[in-house]
Amino acid sequence: MKEYRKHLTAVLLAIISIAVLAGCNSDDGKASGKSDPLKVHIALNGKMGPLVIAKEKGLFNEEFSKLDAQIEWSEFQSGPPLLESLASNRVDLSFLGDGALIAGIDKNLPFEVIAQTGRGESSVRILAQAEGKIKQIEDLKGKTVGVASGTTGHVYLIKALKAHGLTTDDIKLINLQPDDAQAAFETKQLDAWAIWNPYYLNNIEKGNAVALKVKGKILAPGAIIARNSFAEDHPEIVEAYLKVYKKAADWQIENPDEASEIYSKETKLPVSTVKTIITAEKPNIFFTEDAIKAQQESIDTLAGVGYIKKSFNFKNQINNEYIDDAFKK
Repeated sequence: MKEYRKHLTAVLLAIISIAVLAGCNSDDGKASGKSDPLKVHIALNGKMGPLVIAKEKGLFNEEFSKLDAQIEWSEFQSGPPLLESLASNRVDLSFLGDGALIAGIDKNLPFEVIAQTGRGESSVRILAQAEGKIKQIEDLKGKTVGVASGTTGHVYLIKALKAHGLTTDDIKLINLQPDDAQAAFETKQLDAWAIWNPYYLNNIEKGNAVALKVKGKILAPGAIIARNSFAEDHPEIVEAYLKVYKKAADWQIENPDEASEIYSKETKLPVSTVKTIITAEKPNIFFTEDAIKAQQESIDTLAGVGYIKKSFNFKNQINNEYIDDAFKK
């Protein structure tokens, strides 16, 4: 019996020792001074743009590994659903077209504007059926027009109608996300469609559509954004994000053929179509005066038609701190 008790005691001590050691090695590595990498939630807004290049070529790996950070990617067809995730703290960094950007600022959503994506001169058009009777903007009166509400396409449509003496009250507006609108346009359930690239050029090249001419030049600049609390807590991550975004944009400019191949795989569009799109306008993350002016015109227009509560000064919404620190000479 005595020997049995000794044996039992030894077994219990061994079990306790294993449990203690397991506890020391658990707790996510905290006992050894290690912690899990910071999760950074970056959202893709569509299937084209420098973020797609950065993801495909692993450009974030070096910059973010220095900061013990890892990316969790998400993808959206357009800005409005992206804003919903951002408001729920599920997006930290991304970019937006002018429609979602302006609506988000109007609603006081928790993000700040930290850079731009470009002037947006070639990005949006209003398409009409190739064999239809709509030949000019004025012909849209009473017709069914598809657009994703709150997007850059929506802003473009409002501004184009205004330039020709019309409003959205003069048309039958159907709120559709791009993929759904594509199907509706192909089956001729839509007379017209306000949409951005690569959709508009692809439809024109396939012979499905014609682009309607608009008076004047309508710019649709996009903006790079950061969620407020994330940027405040991790300014070094925001700066690294901007560096990688610019690196990817510069790489695209210098390597249009390879970039077109990457986008072609993502969009399933011909390489030649993609190359036409990405060489029409160079991405530029530094704010230009004409882009700021275009944003202000969009804000004033949307306030005038009651789409947003009131106008505001766009320049006051820009935080240059991160881009200045990221690229200081």
